[in-house]
Amino acid sequence: MFYPKVSALKLLIIPAFVLFTSALSCNTQRAILNKNAASGSSVSRTFTNPIGDGADPWVIKYNKQYYVCQSNGRSISVSKSEKLTTPGERVTVWTAPAKGWNSSQIWAPELHHFNNRWYIYYAAGKSGPPYIHQRSGVLESASNDPQGQYIDKGVLNTGSDPQDPAGTIWAIDVNVGKINTKLYAVWSGWDKNAATDKTSQHLYIAEMSNPWTIKSERVKISSAIEAWETGGPLDLNEGPEFLKNAGQTFIIYSTRESWTPEYRLGQLRLLDSTKTPLDASNWQKKGPVFQGTSLVHGPGHASFTTSPDGKEWWIFYHAKKSTAHGWDRDLRLQKFTWKGDGNPDFGIPVPAGTPVPLPSGE
Repeated sequence: MFYPKVSALKLLIIPAFVLFTSALSCNTQRAILNKNAASGSSVSRTFTNPIGDGADPWVIKYNKQYYVCQSNGRSISVSKSEKLTTPGERVTVWTAPAKGWNSSQIWAPELHHFNNRWYIYYAAGKSGPPYIHQRSGVLESASNDPQGQYIDKGVLNTGSDPQDPAGTIWAIDVNVGKINTKLYAVWSGWDKNAATDKTSQHLYIAEMSNPWTIKSERVKISSAIEAWETGGPLDLNEGPEFLKNAGQTFIIYSTRESWTPEYRLGQLRLLDSTKTPLDASNWQKKGPVFQGTSLVHGPGHASFTTSPDGKEWWIFYHAKKSTAHGWDRDLRLQKFTWKGDGNPDFGIPVPAGTPVPLPSGE
C-alpha cells in the first residue's frame, strides 16, 4: 500500500489543529444552547399542529403514559408515549370479525380504565353506506395491559328494538364516566331505527351496572334545537365526552355536520350534582364553546387530558384539512383553562403551523 510522505512537524500540527477546532465547535454549540435555553427560544420548547392524521381522537393518561386509541379501518389500535405531542407506535389490539353486527365501519373508539381492566367502547355496523346499522359495543382487556389482548363483550343496550337483529337502536360515540360513584354511559343516537342515515341524532344517558352493561332506560338530554346547532343539512348532536373539574360535571359534545367546516363544540353542565343526571332538566346547555375560524375548519369530537406534570389542561380534537365537504381530517392539541364561574374556556383554535408551547413537564 502506498503512503505519501509527510513531515513529522506536519503530523504534529494537524492533530493539534483538529483538537483546537473541535473544542471551539463544542464550545460554540454549548454557548448557542445556553443562549437558547436562557431566552426560551429553543425549537424543542414548542410544537405545531397537526400532530397526525385521523379523526375522533381519544387520549387517556395513565402511569405517566399517554394512550391514544384510534380506528384503522376494520381494526382498533392503541399507542403509548410519554409525550402528549408525540403519539407512539400504533399496536392493533382488535380486528372486526368477518361477519356480524360489528364487522364493518369501526368508528370513534375510546379507551377507559376500571378495576384493573381496560375497556374500549366503539361503534360499528354490518355494512355501509348508508350508515343505518351503527350500534355500540365494548371490549374488555384480558389483563391490565392496554395494548394487550381484548375480549368482545358484545353490543350495548342503547335502546330496545325487538324488530332489529341486534335488538337495539342506532347508537355511536359511547363515553362512560362516574358521577357520585355511579357509572354512566352517554352517547349519540336516534329516536328509533330508520331506513336512511339522514336522521337527526340526539344525546342519551343511562346508568350502567358494570362497564359492559347498561341497566337503566335511556334518557334524552339534548337535541339540536339552538340556532348555533342548526342550519345545515342535518341537525345532530354527537361525540359527547364527560369533563369534570372542581366538583362540576360537563358533557362536551359536537354539533352541526362533521363533514362541513361548521362542525363545532357545545356544552352541557350538570346543574345539581346531588340530583340524578338521568333528569334532562338537570343539564344546562351552552354554546358554541369551541368553533372554527377562517384558518381552522370544523374543530370537533374532542377528548381531554392534563399535561405530564398535571398543571395544565389540554383538549385533543380533530379539524378538517379544507373547507370542502368530506372527512379528510387531522389531529390537534391545544391548552385550555377554566373561568372563574367554573366553566371551561377553550379559547380559539390555533392555526396549523403556529408554534405552540409544549405541555408543562414535557
